[in-house]
Order: sequence, then structure tokens, then C-alpha cells
Amino acid sequence: MRLYQAIALVFVASIAATGTVRAQQPAAPPSPLKRTVLQTKALGTVPGHDGITVLAELAVGGTAPRHMHPGEELVYVLDGTATFDMVGQPTISLKAGDVFFIPANTPHVAKNTGTVPVKLLSTYIIETGKPLATPVP
Repeated sequence: MRLYQAIALVFVASIAATGTVRAQQPAAPPSPLKRTVLQTKALGTVPGHDGITVLAELAVGGTAPRHMHPGEELVYVLDGTATFDMVGQPTISLKAGDVFFIPANTPHVAKNTGTVPVKLLSTYIIETGKPLATPVP
């Protein structure tokens, strides 16, 4: 056996033994929804809860993953247009300047229907230590 064949055989055997070579998995597409937490503050008037201010941006043509929040959400639409579906409510159309409210633990989803990213300013009242959002199938 030639030297290069022996080296190749040892290399292949070591890969098989360690399992270090794996098929490349395709990268998950980036989420069309980006949240930036602007502030989190313990609320003196609601002990055990935080007020959280978030800037949410939904890409053009994007649909936010269906999710819910463990607390109430008060929303102001800064820019863009979207449709919004919330369990138990008819679909609404949103545009810059609109406001809306999402009750705690209510599944919802938004879809950008315009030509610019949708920008939302949201304030959440959430029990301290709970996650901001939870995916809902």
C-alpha cells in the first residue's frame, strides 16, 4: 500500500469513528420579525411585574410567527401597513398612527402588507421572570 493511500485510509477511519463529518443542514431562514427591547423596569404600582418597551420591526412581505405574551400588550403603529389576526377577533388592517391592545395569553399574528417594514412600539406588562413571547403552533 502506498503512503498516501495509508494516510487516506487512516483519515477516513478516524472520521467514521468520531462522526465529525456530517451533512450540512440548510440554514434556517431569518425571522421576518425583529424585536429590540428598549427598556425593562420593575413596576412599583404592580408588584412582581415589569413594564417592557419594545420596538418591533416586521420585514416587507413578512409574517410574524404565531405567538402570545404572558401579559398585556399596548401597541402603537409607527410605520407601515399590516393585517393583524388575534384569536376571537376579526382580522384588522393597521397603518401608521393606529393603536391596539392584545390581552394576555392571546395567540396572534401580523402580516406586513405594505412596501416598507412595519414598525411597532409596544409596551408590555409582564410578570417578572416570564418570557416576553412564546410560540404558538
